[in-house]
This record gives sequence, structure tokens and C-alpha cells, in this order.
Amino acid sequence: MHVLRLLLLALLSLAHVACLSQGTTLRVKDLGKLQGWRDNVLVGTGIVTGLAGTGDSPGNRATRQALSNVLSQFNLTVPPEQVNSRNVAVVMVSAALPAFAREGDTLDVTVASSGDARSLVGGNLLLTPLRAPDGRIYALAQGALSVGGHRYDANGNVVQKNHPTAAAIPNGATVEVGMPPSAQARSHVTFVLAEPDYTTANRVAAAINSQVGAGLARARDAAGIEIEVPAALQSEPVGFLARLENVAVEPDRRARVVINERTGTVVSGGDVRLSRVAISHGDLKITIANLNSVSQPAWIGRTGPGVATAVVTNTEIGVEELTGVGFLAGSGTVADLVQSLARMKTSTRDIISILRAVKAAGALHGELVVQ
Repeated sequence: MHVLRLLLLALLSLAHVACLSQGTTLRVKDLGKLQGWRDNVLVGTGIVTGLAGTGDSPGNRATRQALSNVLSQFNLTVPPEQVNSRNVAVVMVSAALPAFAREGDTLDVTVASSGDARSLVGGNLLLTPLRAPDGRIYALAQGALSVGGHRYDANGNVVQKNHPTAAAIPNGATVEVGMPPSAQARSHVTFVLAEPDYTTANRVAAAINSQVGAGLARARDAAGIEIEVPAALQSEPVGFLARLENVAVEPDRRARVVINERTGTVVSGGDVRLSRVAISHGDLKITIANLNSVSQPAWIGRTGPGVATAVVTNTEIGVEELTGVGFLAGSGTVADLVQSLARMKTSTRDIISILRAVKAAGALHGELVVQ
């Protein structure tokens, strides 16, 4: 029975090592995108109405002028000087136009106050044109605002949650002008990696040549792979691009450790190597305690000048220095180090300091990213 248990443990260990030795196979579409596929930024200026006295102040000239312009479109002539309302706010409206947007598609809209409004809760955005950098109108936005916060004040007391001056309108914009189709007839396309890497680019080109067609792909640099579209498929490239997206490839991975000092987060690949290094991390702990005792006169019943009960304070100061020393072999990894420090109940802040010191000593063989 003992022999069978040892054999089972050995088989499990071999299976674990085999899984670690195998890399992660991904599709090409998960590593990047074709050159030219990008979102287009749209922006516009609009008016939010229906606010319960939390809009822009009456002294805001931009709000008065904007509201006067809107009323003039409905044959109402109101000079800006006569506009006096706190139920209106001037806002900036933005959205992202996808690469394959068509007429009639809807977009999510972000609305942010540009004046001195206190809250946009309960507001409604009037029809607002959204323009691209070329000045052309591509979408129209309108609808009720969804605010993820609130702000209420009375008699000098203020209760606020999140940012009530920013809001969103899901599917609040309608595309009026669609983007031209990107899959037009072409002889070459360029695939761009999300994380440039020469090894990954070479592997992607080799995988395309072996799984789609020999000599079609060539890695130009660490980010771009130029792919030739066969002449028979240039008029209808969708099927060919679909095959390219599903090509399986094993990407390379950089040795990288990411540290966020604000949140105390450490994220590292399990295979980031460490050279042989000795680590000594000390912590000085100082304890100060005040002990109060009562001092009585020699004769309790004795009275007279200067004879009274006195309170005496004694201060005790304790200094304790806690030091942990660890040695890492040449085959150690950052994961081994973090696990060892965690077992020693080392705080995350101390782990971050130790990793930065190890990197400065030249023993951490990877990129240390501090956020």
C-alpha cells in the first residue's frame, strides 16, 4: 500500500511537470488585430434638462447662451440675459465609433458636466450631434442619464457618493454615418501584435505558413506580420481572414513582475528566475508603556504641610529587533520567494521592498514594473 501511494505521488508529480512544460496555445485573434481596426472617438456638446435645482448656476454664461439657442429653434426668442434656471446643465458628450459600425447601430454614451452643476441625477440629454476630428457628424445622442452616484445637501450638510456630475447612457447614440468596410479587396494585410515581441511574431508567421499556406506570412518587426492574400481570395477575403484568426500559436512570455504600491499588489509569472542571493530583512519594534502607581506617606495618619498621597508615573521602553534571513538557490523563482515570505507572515509592503531590493542587486532576471 505504501509503495502504491509513492507511485501515485510520483505519477502526479510527473503530470504536473508535464503541464508546466507545455505552453499555452492561443488563437491568433487573441494576440492582436489587423492593422486599421480601431475605434474612432466622437465628441459633442449638449444640454441636460430636468435637474431638480442641481444644474448650472444662473450666472453661467455658456448655459444661458446654449439654452437660448435651443429655444430659438422652436420659435421662442429669449435673450441669454433673461435665462434664469438651475434645472439645466451644459455637458460634454463622448462615444467610441467601432470599426465596423453601420447606420442604425447604437453606441454607449458618456456624459460629463462642463459647468458648475452639482448633480446630474434625474437629467435627460437633449438631441446632441457627435462629431469626429474631421468635423463630420457620425452619430446623434439623446436619452435619460444613468448616474452611479448622488449628492444631497441641506443647511450646510452634504452627503455624496461617487461622482454625480458624470453619467452614462447605454445605447444612447444612433449611428447616422457608418464606417467604410475594412475587408476590401487587397493583396496584403498586416497583423499587429498587442504586445510586440520578436519571438512571438516569428512563431505567428511560422504557424500561418504551416496551417494556412506556405510562404504567405513574414514577420517584418516585433509587432507586425505581413500576410499575403491569395489571388483567388482577394475579392472575398472574409473566409481567408477567418482562417487566419483561428490559427493556433504558442506565444512567448516575458519575465515580468508587476508591483502596485498603492494597493500592495504583487503579480508575477511563476517562472521569473532569481539568482543565488541572501536576503536579510529587519524590523525595529519599539514599545512605550506608562505605569502609574500611588505613593503613600510613611504614616498614613500623619498630616501636615507637604504630606499627601502622590501619583508616580514610570515609563518603560522596550526595543525589539526582528530579523529574518533567507537564502535562495540559483534555481529559485519569484513565486518561491513570495511563498516563503508569506509563510513567514511578511506583509505585502515588505515583500514589495524586498523585491525591489533584489532587483537592484541584479538577482531578479525579469522586468520589474512599479505602478
